[in-house]
Amino acid sequence: MVSHHATKDSGSDGMAGKLPARHALDPLDAGEIARAVQILRQQRPVPTDARFVSVTLHEPPKDQVAFPASEGRDPIAEVSREADVVLRDPRQRATFEAVVSLTACSVLSWRTIPGAQAPLTPGEIGDCAVVTMADARILAGLERRGIADPGRVRVEPWGIGAFSGPEEAGRRLAWTLLFYRDQADDNPYAKPIHGLHAIVDLDDMAVLRVEDLGTVPLPPEAGAYVSDRVGPLRDDLRPLEIIQPEGPSFDVRGWEICWQRWRLRLGFTAREGLVLHTVGYEDHGEVRPVMWRASVAELFIPYADPRPFYAWRNAFDIGEVGIGILTNSLELGCDCLGEVRYLDVDLADGSGAPYKIPQAICLHEEDAGLLWKHFDATSGSTEVRRSRRLVISFIITADNYEYAFYWYFYQDGMIEFEVKLTGIVMTCALPPGEASDFGTVVAPQTLASHHQHFFSVRLDMAVDGLRNTVYEVDAEAVAMGPGNPLGNAFQPVRRPLRRESEAQRVVDPSRGRYWLVANPGKRTQLGHEPAYKLVPGPSVLAFSHPTSSVTRRATFATKNLWVTPFHAAERFPAGDYPNQHPGGAGLPAWTKADRPIEDTDIVLWYTLGNLHIARPEDWPVMPVERVGFMLKPAGFFDQNPALDVAPASSSHC
Repeated sequence: MVSHHATKDSGSDGMAGKLPARHALDPLDAGEIARAVQILRQQRPVPTDARFVSVTLHEPPKDQVAFPASEGRDPIAEVSREADVVLRDPRQRATFEAVVSLTACSVLSWRTIPGAQAPLTPGEIGDCAVVTMADARILAGLERRGIADPGRVRVEPWGIGAFSGPEEAGRRLAWTLLFYRDQADDNPYAKPIHGLHAIVDLDDMAVLRVEDLGTVPLPPEAGAYVSDRVGPLRDDLRPLEIIQPEGPSFDVRGWEICWQRWRLRLGFTAREGLVLHTVGYEDHGEVRPVMWRASVAELFIPYADPRPFYAWRNAFDIGEVGIGILTNSLELGCDCLGEVRYLDVDLADGSGAPYKIPQAICLHEEDAGLLWKHFDATSGSTEVRRSRRLVISFIITADNYEYAFYWYFYQDGMIEFEVKLTGIVMTCALPPGEASDFGTVVAPQTLASHHQHFFSVRLDMAVDGLRNTVYEVDAEAVAMGPGNPLGNAFQPVRRPLRRESEAQRVVDPSRGRYWLVANPGKRTQLGHEPAYKLVPGPSVLAFSHPTSSVTRRATFATKNLWVTPFHAAERFPAGDYPNQHPGGAGLPAWTKADRPIEDTDIVLWYTLGNLHIARPEDWPVMPVERVGFMLKPAGFFDQNPALDVAPASSSHC
């Protein structure tokens, strides 16, 4: 197991020290985080009890970073290193944003964001659990349920969304779900505590009120899933080893990755987790741009149960918390397999101090089956090539769920994005003998509620340059007539999306619909516009009513595709601060302007929708479910770009 440390610590011994050389897009390291916080505390009135939500790279403008790399331009020397800081002042009940120049040792901007509720910090979540369990009303409610040991209760704070009362306007709130463990290693979701909730002011860190809807018995089973609790284990699998005696085929140079013809950079933020930068493919000695930046920009999970408080359960895991801070440290042979390289990441805790998540990002190669093959019956010869792909991944734990995010890069120029969903389904207790239309009984008196998962993937495209046009392509049958006498003809019909109002689209598998991102200012030798096509995988849209607060806050989930012109400030589809926001921010607000999106610098926002009607087989821990999409070259090359892949060394084909 090899841990590749992408950067050296820049140190935090005063502001006058010279910064080490960093690429303009490298994420902040521990020394830079400490330096940014130090500069901000010295130059602005930051109270000692301020809660630092995030300290992350302030990415430079596109015109200051060469893409593809240019020998005549040094992005390390030319671009100032800057940090974006978001913090919460609980005394003023205010959220602040700052931009700090690490190069000039100065605060470039400092502003209050009126009415904004920043994402919750891990410290706030932990303190919320403590004050909940110290409240006499909660303890009395547990006693009424026969729970004598509060130490066995798990408290899970959730964002309250738009469900606070008028008297609570302006307060920073969370509400809590409670679960019980008989033993320390029990599955807490096997014993949900029905109807007992605290509403907590996170600025004051005090319980405002407690709701008790009445007792329902705890489900009787433990929901055990750890290996020493589930009985005899299978012992008939023989070892499977993946060995690369000469090491992997990719190179890791700091945060730059080179593999086969692919060239890209990685980044990482507290909110988005893994970020891809400057993705390009080398074609005849030239690195041709494909994407400027890609990340998962929002993760939204609405639940279907309409009962009091159960209807409150909807989560914005990115906008309300941040998936970067939820990232796991990965283990060889468990999360990743083979000749693995890891990248550590540095983030800021609630006090602004840097901390490290070791082995947060995993890189490895996988055999991906056939790349291409043909048997020539006349000559009796076969040509076949095995496909290999580069895998870049990270995994988060968001309370009961795990989400594993994968970017796959293939030798034929294809990019694939996949999310693997696993973990434990969210549960509630049922009275004995009852069922529900809004969930599946997965164990006695245990209901797994119907729900959905929506991933908004932000794709800042740059197909052969920054001026792109998006086409929607449907396959359509040709009417019978002189041009189609047998009625067999069909053809792709390509329609340009010229304005934002035209570019709010949904998947239509009956037409084989896909979207083509093309560069209309260029032509290949065959006369094609260089293009990549976005090929949807299975997906659904939100089932919540259009006027519900849930839909208003997550309007992006009503469409599979949105296209906007690039704007550096437009980063998150539900707005910068969806926590407690009533809705309408982000994509619905930006696209009201109906801006032109043809032959310009564009951003695709693709919504992956997963419908989860739980099965008994999903309990007590669910097998992986998969959602994703592909980006395939379509006219980007004049022929198969993988013709030059060598046969397998052991092959005689």
